[in-house]
Amino acid sequence: MGKSQFKSEAQRWAAVQQRDSAADGQFYYSVRTTGVFCRPSCGARPALRSNVSFHDSIAAAEQAGFRPCKRCKPDQPPLAERHAAMVAKMCRLIDEAESEPDLDSLAEASGMSRFHFHRIFKAQTGLTPKAYASAVRQRRMQEGLAQEESVTAAIYASGFNSSGRFYAASQGALGMTPSAFRSGGKGATIRFAIGASSLGAILVASTAKGICAILMGNDPDALARDLQDRFPQAEIIGAEPDFEQVVARVVGMVEHPEIGLDLPLDVRGTAFQQRVWQVLREIPAGRTVSYSELAEMVGAPKGARAVAGACAANAIAIAVPCHRVVRNDGSISGYRWGVERKQILLEREGSK
Repeated sequence: MGKSQFKSEAQRWAAVQQRDSAADGQFYYSVRTTGVFCRPSCGARPALRSNVSFHDSIAAAEQAGFRPCKRCKPDQPPLAERHAAMVAKMCRLIDEAESEPDLDSLAEASGMSRFHFHRIFKAQTGLTPKAYASAVRQRRMQEGLAQEESVTAAIYASGFNSSGRFYAASQGALGMTPSAFRSGGKGATIRFAIGASSLGAILVASTAKGICAILMGNDPDALARDLQDRFPQAEIIGAEPDFEQVVARVVGMVEHPEIGLDLPLDVRGTAFQQRVWQVLREIPAGRTVSYSELAEMVGAPKGARAVAGACAANAIAIAVPCHRVVRNDGSISGYRWGVERKQILLEREGSK
């Protein structure tokens, strides 16, 4: 809304009564009995209309003899901007810390209570401070294993103070032992098979934990190379008859989405990506959501761009149904395996 929306005193008073944040920065109001001026969205106790005056700027309110409200702080950036800046600062603190900071120290650094800081951090990022810190350590773990001279050096570079905690975390983050990850999957066994469907070739791969990839495309050889590139040193086993039955179940779900896929998954990604993917798996066939709606469901209402990135990073097609996410206007946007495939999947599910 522009200033023209709040030009008259009647419009401004209505905005104050509704605590309309859209009016913030458009005008300010002062209260004669308290001697302060506020933003329209201020949560302070409502004043009597007879005690309220309106001002076009902070300077005008101060020249009239009023001081800034200590609650809404009209002389500072909007609350949302202050929260975003604070969370960005805390994220940098976590990123740069040698070991994982605890909640008390983070809250103290933010100038907030533990509860308030925890709530604001999760609202801004979609993650708890602990989950964010764990994701940072996972990233360091992967980078350390690739860069450090030994696994032991990587343990301390990742911010772990003991090898026990490192190995306990590494299995969930890497899907294999640190030494196997460090050597490009050496020692790990990945079984795969490729099937044919009405959408083209489908590659299904699985570790001992569950399905780690469902890839679609027109060239079966390209799909196999993609899998090999992910783990160049892993033992990749193909064309086993019993595993081909798993591929058949995946193909069956492609052709008839209503049957679903009740198979364990080995989902690998950052904490935020895994949260997005889990929410995606809870969206039933026949329903679509926008990126903004998905961000709300994930708990990061301002993170539409981040959830779009998580959708693009999903390597388990259909079983993690990122095809059920559309633009805010309902139109179909990009899809890792092609917009045409996305359109067909949605039509089969009765979404389009």
